[in-house]
Amino acid sequence: MISPLKQKMKRGGQDPIKFLCVVVSVACTLVLCLSVLKLNEIAVGSSDSSLTAGGGGIGKLGQTVIGMLPQDLGFTLFLPSEKALERDLGLGPSDLGNDTYAILTRVLGFSAVPRRIYIDDVQPGKEIDYDSISGYTLYISKDSEGSLIVNSRIFATEMVDLPRGNIVVHVMDGVIMDSEFQLSAQDD
Repeated sequence: MISPLKQKMKRGGQDPIKFLCVVVSVACTLVLCLSVLKLNEIAVGSSDSSLTAGGGGIGKLGQTVIGMLPQDLGFTLFLPSEKALERDLGLGPSDLGNDTYAILTRVLGFSAVPRRIYIDDVQPGKEIDYDSISGYTLYISKDSEGSLIVNSRIFATEMVDLPRGNIVVHVMDGVIMDSEFQLSAQDD
């Protein structure tokens, strides 16, 4: 005796497994399309005025530093805010000469790590260390209030986990640099 389902399949009825596969494929494609659209919204929104206004956010110099990194590789950038660049290095938004690019390249070398590190990856009281792209070791931890600590200096974290393509940006109120570069910056 043949079951009713097999009889239906013999008569040209739909196979429930095929139907389920089509439904799952359509659902996955829909989710993928929506995800891509959301990622594009985030990447396009990276020049949002709320991130550049008030002297604290990313700003023009910060956008220049981010633009120096390849967009198709995963990096974490501990980016100095506009006010930190002005306070610590004397660089303002209108300073975009050759000397400024050289300084920003050095800042990038000290503050970019070739992997993505999100704030939740850093546990309070535990220290992780990574080499920056210049070879300068960054010792990263988080205090009990959630502020990032880099190389034993507490930098007030202005914004964290900002996605810029494959780059994770943490805007810090300070400039990460080695002692030699710090001395040369103070001399200027």
